[in-house]
Amino acid sequence: MTNSINYNSSCTAINDFVVRFANTNGTGSASANNMFAKSILRMGIPVSAKNIFPSNIQGMPTWYEVRINENNFLARRGGQSELVVAMNAQSIKEDITSVKSGGFLLYDSSKQLIQEYIRNDIEYLGIPISAICQKEYTDPRQRQLFKNVIYVGALAAFLNIEFEVLKSLVADQFKGKEKLITPNIYALELGYQYANHHFSCPLSIKVERRDLIKNRIMVDGNTATGLGAVYGGATVVGWYPITPSTSVIEKFASYCDRLRIDPASGKKNYALVQAEDELAAIGIAIGAGWNGARAFTATSGPGISLMSEFLGLAYFAEIPMVLVNVQRAGPSTGMPTRTQQSDVLACAYASHGDTKQILLFPESPCECFEFAALAFDLADQLQTPVIIMSDLDLGMNDHLTDEFMWDDKKEYNLGKVLSAKQLDDIERYGRYLDSDNDGICYRTLPGTHPDKGSFFTRGTSRDEYAVYTEKSEDYVKNMKRLEKKFATASNIVPKPEINQTKPLAKTGLIFFGTSSHAINEAQSQLQEQGLTVDTLRVKAFPFHQSIEQFIEKHNNVFIIEQNRDAQMKSLLSNELSIDPNKLLSIANCDGLPLTSHYIVDGILSQLSEQLSSKQAG
Repeated sequence: MTNSINYNSSCTAINDFVVRFANTNGTGSASANNMFAKSILRMGIPVSAKNIFPSNIQGMPTWYEVRINENNFLARRGGQSELVVAMNAQSIKEDITSVKSGGFLLYDSSKQLIQEYIRNDIEYLGIPISAICQKEYTDPRQRQLFKNVIYVGALAAFLNIEFEVLKSLVADQFKGKEKLITPNIYALELGYQYANHHFSCPLSIKVERRDLIKNRIMVDGNTATGLGAVYGGATVVGWYPITPSTSVIEKFASYCDRLRIDPASGKKNYALVQAEDELAAIGIAIGAGWNGARAFTATSGPGISLMSEFLGLAYFAEIPMVLVNVQRAGPSTGMPTRTQQSDVLACAYASHGDTKQILLFPESPCECFEFAALAFDLADQLQTPVIIMSDLDLGMNDHLTDEFMWDDKKEYNLGKVLSAKQLDDIERYGRYLDSDNDGICYRTLPGTHPDKGSFFTRGTSRDEYAVYTEKSEDYVKNMKRLEKKFATASNIVPKPEINQTKPLAKTGLIFFGTSSHAINEAQSQLQEQGLTVDTLRVKAFPFHQSIEQFIEKHNNVFIIEQNRDAQMKSLLSNELSIDPNKLLSIANCDGLPLTSHYIVDGILSQLSEQLSSKQAG
């Protein structure tokens, strides 16, 4: 039996389509949409979810895109979706337009659609969700919340999702709140039964159980970063909340409440200080790092701007600390709930004067965990700030990622820290002496020795013994040593991930962070067009020498990034003295996660222009 307005479907797909949810911010739809995504995961099918939400608290349109793809192409696909769940009257016209020709629109048919919105090339799946809720529930809040659960139940019928999987998800979600399990399952059944009774189920797009997840998990990058900081030995946090980094600290605190409580006394073995502003937050982290603690803070672009002077102090005074930057779209407030990679230059050269900061570029939650833990070793080893360059897409969206691994035998690398015995063997301690000719000096921690090893920490120029001076030769010597330390760091930070064909392709792609999510699919699409490419993923700054070698080996090198001004391209050109004309830019700044189509279209277009120019010449 059918309840559709019209039906002219040409979409047929198994485990390869996109479902787009259109909701209103603040209506409780997020947990229901997340349940839908997790149900696909539990059927063994690769899935990714992108939450596209406004920066206001509630009342505005929000979208949640779920991509299902058993070939593990899990970047945002972009374009139109095979199925749109339209639950927001404000955006209904736009949502109908976003349905792929031959696709489906699931909507609340309690009210009729405006006739001019109706398309003849899609199927309308009308379910009177509001009317059902009006009949079943008296509480207005329940009516709103269970609307979301009902359409998830309907989707189970439409897409062939195993109902037992949804029931197990409800049981897990409300564990400890058993009285909520039965009404949620009942709401799922309302939608499931209605769809089965009034439509031919499943649709021509559907899911089938697979075993493709293996040991992967689904988690967001901020959660992974917070946990990685715990495993990395962090004990002090200076914090000022800002979207989209706030949950890094919240997750760190929640894990510490489980893992950092002294069993004997019940006291906390960590300190979390919510400061009055970003300057105070990083100041707390720097002070704790100077004192020997592993300390960090988290922020986004506007916070980076405010923290820059303190970053210069930590660089110049050589104090270890970690800064997590979950990037968003700027400048100024910009689009605070949209993703970008737009702080590359601001962080690489953070502060005034000649400064260069260590940057790490994670691509997945697994790397967020690994790089967060690693960052504290690097900060101690190099005695300098280390900035983790995450972004909103990575930080706030759930991603399918490798399991986190940790070696319990691992020992932290504290770098060159002198003990009391070592100080006894030194005639005169020089805080800024380069004894090993690697630019990294030996430091001491307060209280190590009763009368040796003390020095004055300052942001002003000093000599090798930390004595204030404005002699040009002392200043130049110190700055050259810091430059040498940065060169040493290039062989300590994570090396790039390089994939090259044999023989080498003529074209190379360089990318970093979440831009990597679209690369495998873009490579496949380029291959279909007859173009083979080699790839290099940048994991850290300073750049390893292999990046320069990769560029030299290829005729065309495209730098793929998510900002307007091609900041990574500028950084590569500047640091490696590369001819800017050899580097071609694929730069996207719309605030949405990068798609493979954007990459492919950009590459083919530029290569075509290049060929036309040669032929004309």
